[in-house]
Amino acid sequence: MKASDRDPLATGLDHPRALRAFRNLKLLAGGYLGLSVITLVTIALLRDDGAAVNDAAWVRGTIVVLSALLTFAFTLRAARGSRKAYLRLRIISAVMVVAIAVIIALPGLLPLWMRIEQGVCGLLLAGVAVIVNGGHLRSLFAK
Repeated sequence: MKASDRDPLATGLDHPRALRAFRNLKLLAGGYLGLSVITLVTIALLRDDGAAVNDAAWVRGTIVVLSALLTFAFTLRAARGSRKAYLRLRIISAVMVVAIAVIIALPGLLPLWMRIEQGVCGLLLAGVAVIVNGGHLRSLFAK
């Protein structure tokens, strides 16, 4: 097979800019997943403290862990060249940043410590959104 017959996406994934972008995406998505799991464990440990954990914390903590698992899985699949995973990563990162901003803005919904944690998650996901919507990766995954 000639080099010109190879899929441009496959060859583009080896480009140093793509490698750096996916390394950063894995770090950000992995940080989001790790922080989300730690938060859910903390919720479980503090379950008897009504001031530290409420029902909304349980629901939100569970949803965030699930979205973090999806985000990380999409990142890994996109790094291997999956266009569908790349598109899903673009969508979930943007949607979750907006959802986190709304959750943080609602007064009294979550305990203060969890609002801070959600802010950190939002920053990690904003980084993901910026990278996946950058021109290099968008051009790489364009059909």
